[in-house]
Amino acid sequence: MTEDVMTIREMCETYDVTPRTLRFYEAKELLFPIREGQKRLFTKRDRARLKLILRGKRFGFSLEEIRQLLDLYHVGDQQVTQMTRTYEIACERLEDMEARREELTQAIDDLKEQLRWGEKVIASMKQEKKAAE
Repeated sequence: MTEDVMTIREMCETYDVTPRTLRFYEAKELLFPIREGQKRLFTKRDRARLKLILRGKRFGFSLEEIRQLLDLYHVGDQQVTQMTRTYEIACERLEDMEARREELTQAIDDLKEQLRWGEKVIASMKQEKKAAE
């Protein structure tokens, strides 16, 4: 690997992604590797973009939101617009994640209650069966 470019294999190893993932992001025009015949060479810019894509996906950003945010890099206001919009979307995602966590916590509590009820019913049924024998 040179300082400036990485092969698709090196990208996969470094960022724990598949070649298919990299080709998909390239097809979606999120990454722009240098093409030398069939060979793809990823620049520092591609690596930085991939880090942002992976982080955005982890936080629940859609690919379209990620694309829009990446495109804002070139607005020319020293990334103020990009950072502001990223912050706004991140606040929305955090709110969504916290709401989902609350729903999941409630569902877990409900399921635990049902399991406790089920244990009692099963124990009662076993006692009735023993008493009938």
